[in-house]
Amino acid sequence: MPWPSRKRDKEAVADKEEPDAKIAKTEEKTSDKQEEEKSEKPQAGRSMSGWKNWKRKKPESSGEESKITYCHWLLKSEPESRLEKGMDVKFSIDDLKAQPNQTTCWDGVRNYQARNFLRSMKLGQQAFFYHSNCKEPGIVAIVEIVKEAYPDHTQFDKKHLYYDSTSKKENPKWSMVDVQFVRMTKRFIPLSEIKVHHLAHKAHGGPLKNMMLFAKQRLSVQPLTQEEFDFVLSLEE
Repeated sequence: MPWPSRKRDKEAVADKEEPDAKIAKTEEKTSDKQEEEKSEKPQAGRSMSGWKNWKRKKPESSGEESKITYCHWLLKSEPESRLEKGMDVKFSIDDLKAQPNQTTCWDGVRNYQARNFLRSMKLGQQAFFYHSNCKEPGIVAIVEIVKEAYPDHTQFDKKHLYYDSTSKKENPKWSMVDVQFVRMTKRFIPLSEIKVHHLAHKAHGGPLKNMMLFAKQRLSVQPLTQEEFDFVLSLEE
């Protein structure tokens, strides 16, 4: 059975009218501000950059170094109960683990850019499961794409929070993918720690310098390059 839809961004309705702006299932304005404020504090005992201790992979000599390739993802979901139009949008990593085969559909995305990212996902690709709009946001687990994009059934359900009367079954506007739990990260990786590395890399060079998590904070489905994914994964240790 489909699981409760995660919260979409409150900007999503406005974004529908801007085909190049996309988002969904994530935090509201106040939560973004809170996350940004929380992320200012570095974690005790952690390197300010982490870059010197990370072995950077040699780029392939393709001659197209300026072209960014995304092959991993970051998916935001709310781990704490919050009602929106009578529906609880909570869905934590524990909720995913409790699903049959620890698999679920990632529905409720109502932002065009986030939708397009969903449509770009390939079978077998991995994503970070990110807890958002909570006391301490951050990465808690790794999931895998086990079914590529297909129509989101909630867009046609008149009783559902994410019903869209403008979407037609012959040409659905919204898509979703299926994800499966892979494993918990070896430790919780907080937004505040990731931001410290992002700022250091932005100033001195490093894989997180252009990380979308900080460029588009409310985007609930975000792409990651191989280097970004590998570096964040190295923070487990």
